[in-house]
Amino acid sequence: MRLRVVVPPHPLIAHWLTMLRTAATPPPLYAKSLEELGRWLTYEALRDWLPNRNEQIETPETKTIGTVVDYNIPLLAIPSLPGGLELWNGGKHSLPNATLCIGGVPSSIKENEGIIIFLDQIDTGENLLKTLLTLKRHSVETKRIRVICALASNQGLKKIGENFHDLTIYCACIDAETTATGEISPGIGNPTLRLNARTAGPD
Repeated sequence: MRLRVVVPPHPLIAHWLTMLRTAATPPPLYAKSLEELGRWLTYEALRDWLPNRNEQIETPETKTIGTVVDYNIPLLAIPSLPGGLELWNGGKHSLPNATLCIGGVPSSIKENEGIIIFLDQIDTGENLLKTLLTLKRHSVETKRIRVICALASNQGLKKIGENFHDLTIYCACIDAETTATGEISPGIGNPTLRLNARTAGPD
C-alpha cells in the first residue's frame, strides 16, 4: 500500500490552475478558479469512488438496467477555510447528498460514511496530517477518504505518505520546491490573503 496522488490531465484543470498561479489575477477570479478546480477535481475523484448500484428501470419502450447513486451511504465534506470552502463550492455540484461540516472534524462520524477533505494546498503537510490523525481517532480508514486540493508540494506529500498509506489525493499539480518559510514554489500564493483582498476596502 502506498500514497496515491492523481493529477488529471485535463485542459480545464490546467487553465484554472494557471489563473491561480498568475499574480495579477483579481480576487473574484481567484475565488472562481478555486471553485472550478473543485468542480473538475471532484468529478475526477468520484469516478471510481462514489457509491452506486444497479437498478431496473422502465424506459418509454422497455425495461433495462441503469446505474444510480446510492444515497443510503452518507458522505461528509470537510473544507479548510477559506480556500477549501471555495473548492467545495465547485465540488458540491457533484455531491448532491453530501453533508457539509465547517470547523473541522465533527465529534461523531457514521460507520460507513465517506469523507472528502477540501483544502487549497498541501504545503508542509501539517494541516492535512492533523485532520487525518483526527479521523483516525474516529476509526475512519483511509480507503473511506478522498483529498481534493488545488496544489501539493513534494515535501507535504512525503510527510503524508510517511504517516498514511492507502490514501488517495487529487490535485491540479505537484510543485517540487518549497521555500524556507514553507511556501510552495512556483505556487499559487497565499489563498487567505488573495481571497480576503476582495473584501478589503480603501484605508
